[in-house]
Amino acid sequence: MTAKDLTQRVASKAQAASAGRAPAKQAAASAAPTLAQFVESMHGEIARALPDHVSPDRIARIALTELRKVRHLAECTQASFGGALMTCAQLGLEPGGALGEAYLLPFFNKERRAYEVQLIIGYQGMIRLFWQHPLAAGLDAQTVYEADEFEYAYGLDPVLRHVPSMAADRGRPVAYYAVARLKNGGSAFVVLSPGDVERVRQRSKAKSSGPWRTDYDAMARKTAIRQLFKLLPKSTELAHAVAHDGTVRRDLSAEGIDAAPDYIEGETVDADEAEGDEAGDGSGGE
Repeated sequence: MTAKDLTQRVASKAQAASAGRAPAKQAAASAAPTLAQFVESMHGEIARALPDHVSPDRIARIALTELRKVRHLAECTQASFGGALMTCAQLGLEPGGALGEAYLLPFFNKERRAYEVQLIIGYQGMIRLFWQHPLAAGLDAQTVYEADEFEYAYGLDPVLRHVPSMAADRGRPVAYYAVARLKNGGSAFVVLSPGDVERVRQRSKAKSSGPWRTDYDAMARKTAIRQLFKLLPKSTELAHAVAHDGTVRRDLSAEGIDAAPDYIEGETVDADEAEGDEAGDGSGGE
């Protein structure tokens, strides 16, 4: 099945599903075929941005599948959806949760009064990006539990030692860390407490949905890797990953990846709640 065939199928299903809905719901449903067709129109831009090993047809098929699967995604603005796809393409990451490389998560932007897409780079995506670094020699990210032996120290004589317990119940997580080895003999590591990870999660618009809900441990380790990237020798891919993770991009040009994306703190808003906010913002008095 070609990406064009899938586009037409998504459009026809969305139109059929909209029959019999209330007018307010019909307006939201009508966005689905428009956005699906928009994905098809972006085929050329996506193809030019992708590295050689990634097929633009596959990216288009995945994007259209995500439109069907993820609630409210088809109602998002073209600019934010296209921006997220372009970032995935330019970083060489596959969108959607199948590989855990990148997630397209919708949220209701109350300031713009519209659904937009927040791009979340996943644990596997961070690993892929690390191995694109010319000095990459090794990467490890682990969860430390109460029953484990663990010690670390920063400073002139850094120490990182972790001996996992063989007990059936290792207890609760007490730390998360990421460590990198470089071809020039250098190394670096970052250790985060559960509280550190929670503060990062609380700043995310998708703190209660997406991978934070379904794959918390992987997202905690990914958070450690993201902090580790800031300590490694400069790399365009790593800098872009840190800059665009958890943000909204509306610039679809190739140069848009170098521009500062929009990071808006908040969280995913349910459709009924969003509609209630709109109804409450009428022209009446206080």
